[in-house]
Amino acid sequence: MLDISFAKSVLPQSGAVVLLVAEGETATADMVAALDSATGGAIARAFAAAEFTGKAGSTCVILAPGAGLSRVVAVGLGTHDAITHRTAEAAGGTAAAALMRETQATIAAGGLSCEMAAAVAMGACLKAYRFDRYRTTEKAEDKPRLTRLTVLAADIAVAKSAWAPLKATVDGVFLSRDLVSEPPNVLTPAEMADRCKALESLGLKVEVFGPKEMTKLGFGALMGVAAGSACEPRMVVMSWHGASGSTSKGKKSGKTQPIAFVGKGVTFDTGGISIKPAGGMEDMKWDMAGAGTVVGLMAALAGRKAKVDVVGLVGLVENMPSGTAMRPGDVVTSYSGQTIEVLNTDAEGRLVLADVLYYCQQRFDPKFMIDLATLTGAMIVTLGHEYAGYFSNNDALAAQLYAAGDETGEKLWRMPLADVYDKQLKSEIADMKNITGRPGSAITAAQFIQRFVNGKTWAHLDIAGMAWSSKDTATIPKGATAYGVRLLDRLVSAHYES
Repeated sequence: MLDISFAKSVLPQSGAVVLLVAEGETATADMVAALDSATGGAIARAFAAAEFTGKAGSTCVILAPGAGLSRVVAVGLGTHDAITHRTAEAAGGTAAAALMRETQATIAAGGLSCEMAAAVAMGACLKAYRFDRYRTTEKAEDKPRLTRLTVLAADIAVAKSAWAPLKATVDGVFLSRDLVSEPPNVLTPAEMADRCKALESLGLKVEVFGPKEMTKLGFGALMGVAAGSACEPRMVVMSWHGASGSTSKGKKSGKTQPIAFVGKGVTFDTGGISIKPAGGMEDMKWDMAGAGTVVGLMAALAGRKAKVDVVGLVGLVENMPSGTAMRPGDVVTSYSGQTIEVLNTDAEGRLVLADVLYYCQQRFDPKFMIDLATLTGAMIVTLGHEYAGYFSNNDALAAQLYAAGDETGEKLWRMPLADVYDKQLKSEIADMKNITGRPGSAITAAQFIQRFVNGKTWAHLDIAGMAWSSKDTATIPKGATAYGVRLLDRLVSAHYES
């Protein structure tokens, strides 16, 4: 992560400078005027030549303008009354992208509040993320050089205070992106469980369940998915008691109702016996992105000492074809006692969630449960890569999720639940089957999961189209997005912290 610091708004004497400029204020902003004077009018001339007006997302790069500066990057914020945290984050990301040939730089946040200045720093960090663990021959000139960023703010103490929780959220995002980016020969269920266990250093309580424990519990659905792999499955339960105090200062908490997040963690999905086509199968390393989001979220909440009681559960399996693999036509008995006719072994994520969700509500009796899963290709067909589809049995929770998605830019679109879809899950020989026909298949998948919610307030996020990005955005480089970490962190901070 970039080394972020905050300083008073004084004119930099060297290095690179970023000017954040509101639309219509290119000549009146204090730092713009000061730099223009110091560089003999170079800033104003460049703005005029580039027709830079401060329009949101626009940039103007000035190389070696004088006054000891290596470059000046102007980033437009749009009209002053339309600037939001998302605008500030995007401006920070745009600035970071333009500064990668510099080693350090200063961002002049203009008339932005200290909270907005912290948001600029967050955007810059999110954009500067890079997964390069396995690069061994990359040339030095191809590597980004930016390591330190100083953000000028009106009040250093206030800006630092605003930055602290944002940094914890960025840490959680980076953890999620790292997990999703890892190759599947490295990130097995056992390895991912070990990385979850390491989060105890943040104050989380972490429990790891292996195949013996899950078999004893009766996790027939999850264990059925794992049956074909040489890599043993795991379930990880992470607990944070930031409201009741049981994870801080050693206090014993009373009976509380936590909120719960559950993630599908298929560390590699071949489809099992119902094997996928070879083309594009390498993408299935990120079929654990729902679990990756839950892990990153729990790290973010613990990192910023969120005043809330939360549990995060992830079911970790590898779905492989072998002589021991679950077959199409098999019937498995889930932890709930309900039987499932498995007609397609590539509809495996819902089987993992079935056991983990039922265990979660039986053990913790949470206020509500939210699960995340790269569940269906049908959701990508429906919404593309712009929105995640979500389902809920509670309108109030659904509204809160939508608002959090809108505020963070991790957008959601609500999909229906109805008995007419649920009836399509009827099996001839078991309590239900795990697939239906292609029409409405993302909906019937959600209906399947709802059968294991047992009436608890719940939402299901199908993030299949959002876990990985094939293009750069203002704050997301190509690759793993960590979609959902910021959205759910915002949901918690806005509605559920004491």
